[in-house]
Amino acid sequence: MTERTLRGYESLADFAPDWISAPGESIADLLDERGWSQADFAIRTGFTPKHVHLLLQGKAGISEDTALRLERVLGSSARFWLNLETQYREQLLRRQAIASFEQDVMWLKELPLAEMIAFGWVEKASSKALQVYACLRYFGVASVDAWREQYEKPVAAYRAAPKLTKKPAAVSAWLRQGEREAEKIRTDAYSREAFEAALSEIRGLTTESDPAKFIPSVIEKCARAGVVVVCAPAPGGCPVSGATKWLSANRALIMLSLRGKTDDKLWFTFFHETAHLLKHGKRLTFLDILGEAGLNAEEEAEADEFARDLLIDAARYRSFCESGRFTEAAIRSFAADEKIPPGVVVGRLQFDGRLGWDRLNKLKVSYRWNHEA
Repeated sequence: MTERTLRGYESLADFAPDWISAPGESIADLLDERGWSQADFAIRTGFTPKHVHLLLQGKAGISEDTALRLERVLGSSARFWLNLETQYREQLLRRQAIASFEQDVMWLKELPLAEMIAFGWVEKASSKALQVYACLRYFGVASVDAWREQYEKPVAAYRAAPKLTKKPAAVSAWLRQGEREAEKIRTDAYSREAFEAALSEIRGLTTESDPAKFIPSVIEKCARAGVVVVCAPAPGGCPVSGATKWLSANRALIMLSLRGKTDDKLWFTFFHETAHLLKHGKRLTFLDILGEAGLNAEEEAEADEFARDLLIDAARYRSFCESGRFTEAAIRSFAADEKIPPGVVVGRLQFDGRLGWDRLNKLKVSYRWNHEA
């Protein structure tokens, strides 16, 4: 038998093959090759003719005693026959499980299934029942009821943010992808001091426009401080720009959706999420939408202030604003002095109402996901 890894079945075809072979079929083939009748086989093994018939039909299981008799009579090892029996019974149970998933196919309509498939999060299945299995496996739960308890209810708690609770399944699918990706990233134990040092270094990366260069560096620097950073596209119905969650006492997750797809929003969201880790304990999960207070208004305001002041010194920003000169040249000069990209300055001025939302957006760097290319 093929040895399976801890991750289990790697494809739906492995989980639900088109055929299931009973051990009795292998026994029958060997009898044909040797020219033995069922009666001959019954005498050689000491089984009754009826038991031999049931064994060949797959209706009688292979016990340890039966496996040892088969080893002596047919030559293959007892372990081989026991493994064959285990595999057969397992596949029978899987077929029954697939049939039971028929009652849950309506759940698929709640999920952003087309995008989950397009993003490569789940495999496209040949039937709706098998698709239910694929999605349960994606979420790491045994049933739809377990999914509702583990994922839907926590999102539904964000009643203060109606956009989040409109399609909680989409939000939960995005969050789960963060958890799955986090499993692949090794980190040191969380250290506040190391994380604060990493943030100082990461601020210096904001002027790098190519995400292929700065994203790996951000991930590596945060991992050394015990923080996993995951970037994942948000499916339709998931308006979240970022999220923060403690995976354990010594390991945290920051998720970014690239919502807005410009450098000012990306960096503000990242530093906003870091504030939650530094300031707001390890009990809450934060789901953030740019420009909205969400469930924890006080904490969100504090995180906004942290991100603003980390990106642009508050006193120097006030002086710049008092000048009233918001030309392209002035913004570029101020950004160079602050060692940040001009797009971040434009975004801040727009948010503060000092610059129209349609002004100088050319100074922002835009991004897109690979699947959008």
